[in-house]
Amino acid sequence: MADSGASSQLPEKTRALLQSLWERNLPIIHARLNLLDEAANAEPLPDKLRIDAMNVAHKLAGSLGMFGFADGTRLARQLELALDVPAPDSAYVALLSRQLREELFPSSSPTAP
Repeated sequence: MADSGASSQLPEKTRALLQSLWERNLPIIHARLNLLDEAANAEPLPDKLRIDAMNVAHKLAGSLGMFGFADGTRLARQLELALDVPAPDSAYVALLSRQLREELFPSSSPTAP
């Protein structure tokens, strides 16, 4: 989870629950980030992979805010919009995908909230 001022105002029980949910969902989050990376690196980008990546970005945009990742939500939404065209700019998609991963996992440890 992100360490934001808003999350520090939550009751300890709520923070603990969100931390538990975050840790439980890490495999799903990593799989979604990997799919976004795959789409960013595909040349050419198959339509099915583009649509799958767009759907994954939509899911991330809708869920990351709950864990305190406002910037993650913004980046995921930008990815969703970037992928919502038949031939997205692969360099831009790669940049957004990399920024999203760095936002969620700024340290070298992929499990650090």
